[in-house]
Amino acid sequence: MSPKDRLIIALDVPTLDHAEKTVREIGQAGHFYKIGYQLFPIGGYDLARSLSAKGKKVFLDVKMFDIGATVERGVQSLVPIGADILTVHTDEDTIKGAVAGRGDDQRLKIFAVTVLTSWDHRAIQKHGLPHSVMDLVLFRAEMALDAGADGVIASAQEASAIKKQFGDALKIVTPGIRPAGSGADDQKRVVTPTDAINSGADALVVGRPIVKASDPKAAAKRILEEITATN
Repeated sequence: MSPKDRLIIALDVPTLDHAEKTVREIGQAGHFYKIGYQLFPIGGYDLARSLSAKGKKVFLDVKMFDIGATVERGVQSLVPIGADILTVHTDEDTIKGAVAGRGDDQRLKIFAVTVLTSWDHRAIQKHGLPHSVMDLVLFRAEMALDAGADGVIASAQEASAIKKQFGDALKIVTPGIRPAGSGADDQKRVVTPTDAINSGADALVVGRPIVKASDPKAAAKRILEEITATN
């Protein structure tokens, strides 16, 4: 994978105008963009189609979770966007529905969320789950693979264990990336781009360190240089 394919820039901004301005500012330093809950209800669908039509790659971070038939119909509605990654929660029926809804679209890959990077062991305990973070991630990664997912969303802190257990059968996209010196914000399990790549992550999601930078293009270039040096 090229470095630009490994850097997914999260357009977690409040308006479409802000998102479009950010994309313009980043220019050729940005090739892969994530559109999630913040933008999707206010025109994110059309923005995603526009980015795809311009040759950009698109990650739809909508984290679907419903009965399989409902998810299948929802994914069928999203296929025309021309996206590259779609997220669902790790549930067998949900994943199978998403795979069925994708049909023969070879571009769209289904990625299952294992454990949110805002969770730690205490959060898992509050949900009454008898697992460590690592055990729960690996349990859900296996479920995702068995249900037909193409990859998983997981912290880089678990990426090496996923690679060790499943090899290249599952691609790994890692959120919670913070360049050295950046704050963790609301994330619990964060790592640097270098550590994430060295741990086995295939692609990195970076939002605030780029989109909130005074110079988003320069911030993206610095991370691309770090990825390039680590490859």
